[in-house]
Amino acid sequence: MKSKDADMKIPESELEAEDRGAEEERPRESDSNILDLSSDYPRDKHISIQRHLADLEKLADLRDDERKPCPLCPEEKFKACYSHKLHRHLQNLHWKVSVEFEGYRMCICHLSCRPVKPNLVGDQTLSKMGAHYHCIICSATIVRRTDMIGHINRHVNKGETESRFSTVRAPKSSYKVVKESATDVQVLPNHSTPQKTDSYFNPKMKLNRQLIFCALAVLAGERKPIECLDAFGATGIMGLQWAKHLRSSVKVTINDCNENSVTMIKENCHLNKMKVKLNSREEDNGETVGNGEENSDTIEVTKMDANVVMHLRSFDFIHLDPFGTSVNYLDSAFRNVRNLGIVSLTSTDISSLYAKAQHVALRHYGCNIVRTEYYKELAARAVIAAVTRAAARCNKGIEVLLAVALEHFVLVVVRVIRGPTTADDSAKKVRYLIHCQWCEERVFQKEGNMVEENPYQQLPCDCHGSMPGKTAVLLGPLWSGALFNTGFLRRMLLEAVQYGLDEAQPLLKTLVCEAECTTPKHFSTHSPGDENKQEECGVYIRTQNTSAESYLVHGKRKSEEVLRSAAKRQRAEHCAEHPPFYYNVHRHSIKGMNMPKLNKFLNYLSEAGYRVSRTHFDPMGVRTNAPLVQFKTILMKYSTPTYVGAQAEGPVHLPGEIQVGEEVPAAAVMKVEEAEGAEDKSGVATTVFTESYPTHCAAE
Repeated sequence: MKSKDADMKIPESELEAEDRGAEEERPRESDSNILDLSSDYPRDKHISIQRHLADLEKLADLRDDERKPCPLCPEEKFKACYSHKLHRHLQNLHWKVSVEFEGYRMCICHLSCRPVKPNLVGDQTLSKMGAHYHCIICSATIVRRTDMIGHINRHVNKGETESRFSTVRAPKSSYKVVKESATDVQVLPNHSTPQKTDSYFNPKMKLNRQLIFCALAVLAGERKPIECLDAFGATGIMGLQWAKHLRSSVKVTINDCNENSVTMIKENCHLNKMKVKLNSREEDNGETVGNGEENSDTIEVTKMDANVVMHLRSFDFIHLDPFGTSVNYLDSAFRNVRNLGIVSLTSTDISSLYAKAQHVALRHYGCNIVRTEYYKELAARAVIAAVTRAAARCNKGIEVLLAVALEHFVLVVVRVIRGPTTADDSAKKVRYLIHCQWCEERVFQKEGNMVEENPYQQLPCDCHGSMPGKTAVLLGPLWSGALFNTGFLRRMLLEAVQYGLDEAQPLLKTLVCEAECTTPKHFSTHSPGDENKQEECGVYIRTQNTSAESYLVHGKRKSEEVLRSAAKRQRAEHCAEHPPFYYNVHRHSIKGMNMPKLNKFLNYLSEAGYRVSRTHFDPMGVRTNAPLVQFKTILMKYSTPTYVGAQAEGPVHLPGEIQVGEEVPAAAVMKVEEAEGAEDKSGVATTVFTESYPTHCAAE
């Protein structure tokens, strides 16, 4: 040691004594800042958090011959006392009135740790020492014990069981393992109602995940390998299912902008024995794979904004499933998606799409919609219209493969075809819809730029002539083309059977019937025009050399001539598209009449010469090309009165010479006026027929 005046030498014995003294003083200094030297938590916890009562007594340094103050109370609240009295004070006040969490106790603290507003009484200021608790996780100070318990429970629900200053992950016990389609994922306890920083896992979306998997499996059969992106990974369940079942056919990339979600995705990859690729390096619990090796069990995990990752790279298959609407990511998705690739998007903003918040639908989708009987199909067509406009801005057209609207989501799957010609053809299918508010008849506006003097004339009904004022509204713009591709749906059904996806199979069969506009009775898993077909698991499909859906052969793309010929052949096969929209049977039923069973009613419509099928949008909906007038006529003919003593079951004979199947003038159709009749005192309902009220405008 050197001073200013002279150099002084200190003996080694004195230095060693000082070192020993410093080592003895360190534990005492650290006792005021840490919980326990053997604790797994960081050493910045408050002294009121201890494992055992003995640890709390060590802080007081109890001795029989000396007075000691309480380490958790100020001098003015609890004066220094002997060991036996201090022991009772620590046990009865601080230790018993505590909150327990994972072996630790957060004792009540009376120190001036928490700032308390002073109470002004006259000219004097009274300082109040507030009792409080210190959180073991976030170091927050909570006054009430019940509030502290709720505060800790919120941390547990978020999966935060370690201090935010600790680099150690939360213990495995705080997670819940969920298994779906032979894939295990760890989820947080609040996975169904997460916070903004948590990962979301919805078990109700299992059907959605199965449909997307089937679509990807069909694309994987056309070209190998394909690069697919799950832009919003959350727990990574969807990307893990892709990689686990399709193996070397796909190169999976799971993206999420949330750091907690990315960490959970990595853990779920290791849980399913998948390697994780980060920044061109592959990890598997410390093991790395060389760049020259190819591993089919490798998943690339990225932490970026979804728009950024889709701008930087090209993909064959992109799935968008954000929270709410997907319109903010459509431009990025269509920018770099490869030709003949597939883009699928799930929209969960059903409040706006189902016309509960019409101003939000106008803001997000640029579409004017109202609540109608076919509101679910209206929502699907509004989403497809937004997708079409986004693809057209990138000089790309779309072919709708699948559109599903259920209770919780709207799923749209489209194939992307490059070229300005296809973009123009797709854009022309975005039209406005004329909807009658009286009878709910609807028709798409005709093509052309000429303004019509009376657009109501395009409607089949004559409500605009018989009713005062405006009777119709203009909805849209909406997608006016087909919502399904029959060949693609059949191949999806095959994949669902092959991989044992039981929940998706009934829906896919309904979609095939809906796409062909046939009843389940006439449902066939193969088309009559198929010459070369294969059978697998009871499902007929075309072989790849004759399929209009297979645009690639052995990973190589066909020439433009072959593509054009395949498109022409496909248009010829699907020239008879399914009719747009559907009618609800209950909506148009007649009061006081028992309508026939739905399947029998479908047969009656089919016997009348109309195409008819059920629809997945509405369990009581009927998709048919019959006009609403004929629909109501057939429904009324085969309905039976509900009152006792009426005629036996059978068709109701209408007055006049109206024959089912003929084009019936709207003004001359007989109608039941409110058909419930007037109930007399005996409770027997009578039915009154009239000719003055139009058929399509009655019985609302």
